[in-house]
Amino acid sequence: MEFGFKKQVEMQKFCLVLVVFLCSWVCLCSGSVSYDHKAISINGQRKILISGSIHYPRSTPEMWPDLIQKAKEGGLDVIQTYVFWNGHEPQPGQYYFEDRYDLVRFIKLIKQAGLYAHLRIGPYACAEWNFGGFPVWLKYVPGISFRTDNGPFKFAMEKFTRHIVNMMKAERLYETQGGPIILSQIENEYGPLEYDLGAPARAYAKWAAQMAVGLGTGVPWVMCKQDDAPDPVINTCNGFYCDYFSPNKNYKPKMWTEAWTGWFTEFGGAVPYRPAEDLAYSVAKFIQGGGSFINYYMYHGGTNFGRTAGGPFIATSYDYDAPLDEFGLKREAKWGHLKDLHRAIKLCEPALVNGDPTVVTLGNYQRAYVYNYKAGGCAAFLSNNDRAAYATVSFRNQRYNLPPWSVSILPDCKNTVYNTARVRKDYKDCGCTNLVDADDLAGSGFAWQSYNDQTESYDDNSFATVGLLEQLNVTRDSSDYLWYMTDVKIGMNEGFVRSGKWPTLMIQSAGHALHVFINGQLSGTVYGSQSNPKVTFNKPVNLRPGVNKISLLSLLLNIGKHFETWNTGVLGPVTLYGLNEGKRDLTWQKWSYKVGLKGEILSLHSLMGSSSVDWIQGSFVSQRQPLTWYKAMFNAPGGNEPLALDMSSMGKGQIWINGLSIGRYWPAYKASGSCSTCSYAGYFSEKKCLSKCGEASQKWYHVPRSWLKPRGNLLVVFEELGGTPYGISLVKRSVYSVCADIYEWQPSLMNYLMQTSGKAAKPLRPKAHLSCSPGQKISSIKFASFGTPLGGCGSYREGSCHAHNSYDAFNKLCIGQQSCTVPVTPEIFGGDPCPKVMKKLSVEAICT
Repeated sequence: MEFGFKKQVEMQKFCLVLVVFLCSWVCLCSGSVSYDHKAISINGQRKILISGSIHYPRSTPEMWPDLIQKAKEGGLDVIQTYVFWNGHEPQPGQYYFEDRYDLVRFIKLIKQAGLYAHLRIGPYACAEWNFGGFPVWLKYVPGISFRTDNGPFKFAMEKFTRHIVNMMKAERLYETQGGPIILSQIENEYGPLEYDLGAPARAYAKWAAQMAVGLGTGVPWVMCKQDDAPDPVINTCNGFYCDYFSPNKNYKPKMWTEAWTGWFTEFGGAVPYRPAEDLAYSVAKFIQGGGSFINYYMYHGGTNFGRTAGGPFIATSYDYDAPLDEFGLKREAKWGHLKDLHRAIKLCEPALVNGDPTVVTLGNYQRAYVYNYKAGGCAAFLSNNDRAAYATVSFRNQRYNLPPWSVSILPDCKNTVYNTARVRKDYKDCGCTNLVDADDLAGSGFAWQSYNDQTESYDDNSFATVGLLEQLNVTRDSSDYLWYMTDVKIGMNEGFVRSGKWPTLMIQSAGHALHVFINGQLSGTVYGSQSNPKVTFNKPVNLRPGVNKISLLSLLLNIGKHFETWNTGVLGPVTLYGLNEGKRDLTWQKWSYKVGLKGEILSLHSLMGSSSVDWIQGSFVSQRQPLTWYKAMFNAPGGNEPLALDMSSMGKGQIWINGLSIGRYWPAYKASGSCSTCSYAGYFSEKKCLSKCGEASQKWYHVPRSWLKPRGNLLVVFEELGGTPYGISLVKRSVYSVCADIYEWQPSLMNYLMQTSGKAAKPLRPKAHLSCSPGQKISSIKFASFGTPLGGCGSYREGSCHAHNSYDAFNKLCIGQQSCTVPVTPEIFGGDPCPKVMKKLSVEAICT
């Protein structure tokens, strides 16, 4: 008995030790996420978190590791993404999580990189995504009303949200399970809609918050642009600037879930870009005022492949002027300038998360935000909010020179390590393309073949009814296109037959574009704009005695929020004017309908489908003819540079590579707007800094390398309006020029880090670093000026002060080199060209 008792005690001790060991192991693999008024805390440690949006379906899985790594190199802690309901549940209860929609793989790659994740489940996303992320079948659930206190909608929304949360839990992807997800979001920018809808919307918002919290993720939930977000959900800010924002409770952190790095591109609109200086200024102002979480929307925008672009006229490119461009290349100087900003903020982190700022007035537009904390540290932000003038301010018995519209960061309340208006990082011309060598395409270009689609056909794929039908109810979003077809009988005694003055056809349509065919011939095209998507056709048409076929091809480029209430397509009236009877209303006569194009029904974009018809070849290939399909075979170009198709010779249509949809193209719709010189200073909006006026809004269309085979790739193009396919070319996106833009004696993170580490007794001189892509060398110096140069990379010009020996050092040290370094000192450029003036160096080198 004694031996048995001792043995039992020993076993109990062993089990206790084992339990303690297992508990400690669990603690090592899991964590906790909480918050207070200062910051999000992970495992009890407050953090200033820098985040960036990368949407997994807007790139390919092969691109994800590189995008995530570049985000990490840029100083990000968190990757944020929406979850796209219509991509994951295309039919009720039928889920899809493969290829570009492999959400689990994407989150696991974030973890492997050592970063956190913010999962914005929504499930309404907006995001300029088709139907805002809602599946089209949701529109047809009986009794449904979107995003309000509606039973059918709440049931479907909760079911999908729960499905995503359970999937993340099963894969142990929440931080509390040892995964990377530290935050989740429910709903999206609902506050303005709640204001319009009133009490039912307020009830819905409260329900959504309670439902999300009840799912037990173990991490905080946020609601953006939702001032009344119920506890414990954190309300957050979206916008170009959020320094004014405060959460609705003083124990919640100040979070910015969408810091807009630029703006989306729309067909027919000038393309906005946001200066790096202003973006950095907005972030620094947010942090200096107590902000602790900032997310760039977008950090990589990517591509709206297929028909995923949502809302009228959203382009295929979702580049967003982001730090990583559509192709995954670093957009300098934005990427590098923000990287320096993030390093400067992290130097201030101990003070920021442990103290509250004291605001000191330094001038009319100048302020100091000073953070002191008990451990003895201090950090300061010196801001100059003047839009036009430099300011010299005195702070703690030292003088600081502040450019207009800028913030200087002093992590020790003494040394300036960064100023938002001084872009010191080397950067590369980001708009570069090189044509693929003809040898790479095995000839002088694509060997095109063509197939003419039918303008009208009353066949097994059509049906007829009296009156005009709403487009989406007919197509169920299976195609952009719906044919409306009817016959019109014209008598010999009509007056216009003798006079030759054709009657006028007027059509009112709620579609986004409309092609009108009379007896198989294109009679005209009308299309709307982002601000007014509805269109009216009002033109004379060539009718002849007898039966005439009127065929209307209506296009719907997707619609936005509350699309369950929208009516789209040719809704009428459709009226003929100029007949003997005066006018003839065609609205309520018999109309035939056909969903999609014949080529779509035959799957001409696929290898198998393209073999099902006879294509025209050689000199008989159709050009400048509407409703024409083109195909060509090509081999993949060598190298690993990103690829794009130049579609500037075409009008409007869609592109496929090996059966996969690149998306819609529309270079015929030239960008309208006012493009002029843009200053970084002053409040930015999507109408301020514009480019591409009078040009195609989008010229280049991304071709993912992973979609290509070494040989025998199928390219298919469908052209609606009429284009010249022989003008299409495949291009490589590569850097051909590099630039540096550096102030003398400007703030330097490296200077500060070396001083604080004891490695340098005094500040280091700044240096210009030029570096071409691997395999390239600097062949010439396009521009160099030490003084007061003007303009930006690609458009530099000399200012009033210029050192005439500016080129010499670069010609000596850089020509023939892959990279080079030149100190920015007056001596190396032949002396000081303008004493007592703050000078800078601007240089552009050509890489070949």
